[in-house]
Amino acid sequence: MSVSEQPPSSHDGPPAPLTGPAAEIAAGYAFDGPALELGALLWDGTCHPDARIRVPLPVLNRHGLVAGATGTGKTKTLQLIAEQLSANGVPVFLADIKGDVSGISAPGADGEKVRERAGQVGQEWRASGFPCEFYGLGGIGPGIPVRATVTSFGPVLLSKVLQLNQTQEQSLGLIFHYADTKGLELVDLKDLRAVVAFLVSDTGKAELKGIGGLSTVTAGVILRAITAFEQLGASGFFGEPEFDTSEFLRTAPDGRGTVSVLELPAVQDKPQLFSTFLMWMLADLFHDLPEVGDLDRPKLVFFFDEAHLLFKGASKPFLESITQTVRLIRSKGVGIIFVTQTPKDVPPDVLGQLGNRVQHALRAFTPDDAKALKATVRTFPNSPYDLEEVLTGLGTGEAVITVLSEKGAPTPVAATRLRAPESLMGPVDAAALDAAVRASPLYGRYAEAVDRESAYEKLTAEQRAAEAAALDAAAAEQAAKEAKAAEKAAKGGARAPKEEPSLAEQVVGSGMFTSLARSIGTQLGREISRSIFGTARRRR
Repeated sequence: MSVSEQPPSSHDGPPAPLTGPAAEIAAGYAFDGPALELGALLWDGTCHPDARIRVPLPVLNRHGLVAGATGTGKTKTLQLIAEQLSANGVPVFLADIKGDVSGISAPGADGEKVRERAGQVGQEWRASGFPCEFYGLGGIGPGIPVRATVTSFGPVLLSKVLQLNQTQEQSLGLIFHYADTKGLELVDLKDLRAVVAFLVSDTGKAELKGIGGLSTVTAGVILRAITAFEQLGASGFFGEPEFDTSEFLRTAPDGRGTVSVLELPAVQDKPQLFSTFLMWMLADLFHDLPEVGDLDRPKLVFFFDEAHLLFKGASKPFLESITQTVRLIRSKGVGIIFVTQTPKDVPPDVLGQLGNRVQHALRAFTPDDAKALKATVRTFPNSPYDLEEVLTGLGTGEAVITVLSEKGAPTPVAATRLRAPESLMGPVDAAALDAAVRASPLYGRYAEAVDRESAYEKLTAEQRAAEAAALDAAAAEQAAKEAKAAEKAAKGGARAPKEEPSLAEQVVGSGMFTSLARSIGTQLGREISRSIFGTARRRR
């Protein structure tokens, strides 16, 4: 085995002076401007603390990928990068899938392992906590509730969540279009259900005839999908007050960037929901942020965890929308770092836009694993390392890295031992988390849900008005008949009029009432909702 082919963590000894390819790799990370410190170069099984592996701060809006098998240290890498972004005044968004990222708000615990790692990579470790805000989807679990209206979520994203096919997605888009044109605000799911039910009722089915119509079969599929979605507890995710994603761009009074942590352990069994909700957040930021071009530092770095869930089973229009958002949001100062197990989890059109790569260890226990390993190696630039061997030999907290230089060119591939995070590597106490949430100035703004008049209430009011009008018409008709009968009786000679049906009997028997009852029967028990993805720009 040649020097460059040996697994990087096979042994640790006193660093020898770097020469040849190793010296060239180290030189590729000698940036002049501000940069985040990732770790130290691993070469020939030895860690070289003087060969610092870094990523320039200005290129973090060029997006990135953190990948690796379970248990290889991806979460700690996110924590390490997020800490330094915050320290440099850059706001950060993190999705906390397993519930172990909240520790970024508290100083880390000193210990032998931390001191050992810091010594290996030349790190001056200092326990530090960072300013955080904690959020939760729809108020499930700890955190300030994050909600979206159905209108702003839009038909494309909602179709992904509801697992609709392309035809059903197009029909849902038609429903949203109708609601928009008629001023029927889709705030929550009962609004959406109400509009769908109305459009296939006797009184509403003619509304869409001129623009394609809505089949009862497709409407039934959509209504069943909404009902199943609600049974998963998703109703709370849609409603008001709608969360303003510009809250993610805040900095603390001391100038550090706020780390927004979306707590997701309570909904980790609903992966398609939270991955699509993360996409809604990005789409909403895309709509609202102005073009700024290249900055000396990003306005926000958004970590997109469990990214493979977003792309799994995605329709072609959905993937096109993701690709467009990723490509264009860079010019608005937002960097996205996708987090997943292997690069092949990310579509090629998206992967090609990810300039910064941190690849943790991969395993090759099965033929599929071996295939994924070879595919991952092909995504890296040419390297003096035997990457197949290196990637299977990396230890926890080690990774193969390539980033963009200050000039935008890829740096040499570098096996790296990563630095230790300075914040707590684990969750904070539940009581401390709850206290932090309630002390936030945002808590009073978003904690309580508001149910104002929207499509459901408007359609219900129209139905009641129609019912009242039908009753009034029937009553007027009955009164006219009674007046006529009384006039005949007054003239005398006429036989006593045949007893007329009661008012209630006449109303119930009328054709108008029968049609109305059928319409109401299909609607009142149901309810509706609605955002590059068909996401609507909100009025703030």
